Amino acid sequence: MALRNRLVWRVICFCLVLMSASELVAQRAPRRPQPDLKNEQYGSHHRHVLDLWKADSDSPTPLVVYIHGGGFHAGSKEKLPGFLLNLLDDGVSVMAINYRLSPEVIMPAHYLDCARAIQYARLHAEEWNLDPKRVAAVGGSAGAGTSLWLGFHDDLADPDNEDPVLRESTRLHCMAVFGAQSTYDPHVIRELVGDAAAKHPALPGFYGFGFDDIDTPEAKEKFRIASPITYLTKDDPPVYAFYSEPRGPLPDNARPGQGIHHINFGIKLKDAMDKLKIECIVRHNDEKKDTTTELRQFLLRNLDVPEN
Repeated sequence: MALRNRLVWRVICFCLVLMSASELVAQRAPRRPQPDLKNEQYGSHHRHVLDLWKADSDSPTPLVVYIHGGGFHAGSKEKLPGFLLNLLDDGVSVMAINYRLSPEVIMPAHYLDCARAIQYARLHAEEWNLDPKRVAAVGGSAGAGTSLWLGFHDDLADPDNEDPVLRESTRLHCMAVFGAQSTYDPHVIRELVGDAAAKHPALPGFYGFGFDDIDTPEAKEKFRIASPITYLTKDDPPVYAFYSEPRGPLPDNARPGQGIHHINFGIKLKDAMDKLKIECIVRHNDEKKDTTTELRQFLLRNLDVPEN
């Protein structure tokens, strides 16, 4: 019995030590600031919501808009990378948005929802102390492709629209993207990366038709409309693109969808942007660079924010 009591006491002491250590770590870990606006409704759908963190400034601040990934059928603004909130210390406000998902909607509804969120922020720029002329987009995967699509597309502003939100500009100053797809054409993806990437299971839901129908004229037109690189012109903003999926050919046993974050998407984009003399920085995780600092510098430079 005495031995048992000693063992129980040791377990209790060990648990108390763990609890104290956990509390200490929690005290030392930086706390994520609460947004100034939470679930602000920018449209009529329940996913038309945004969170906004306002930088403390006496003058209007630039805005970075985070667009989440998830294959256009999943994901949430709550996935906002914590390092983006460090931009608040640089005088840059940060916004994270949700948008409608497949299969409830198909392309281009996802894009247009994100465009509307940006237009909504511009409509409220004075109220929220934002500079409507300095807006950037940051996103991963589907959010990365959406950021590129918005950045390259002609301005979607409709000056005569009855809805004041839709009268605002959708243009961006720059885009920083992670695992971005520069095209959503399965035929091009197959050539760039491989068959597995071209058969990503999210694509049928995104387009509203299956892989058996990808050779029809209607499908090819949708692929053109959906692909960010379609709209690239010499007056478009610069891009910072980061990739971590392994380089090189896909393995013979690649699963459907593998390779959808391949750096070949970024290389194709950089080749096109270099020809137009537009800045395009493409990085891979294997380069062992301080990409977080480089990305911050890219955003601040293109948003005309002096570095601290």
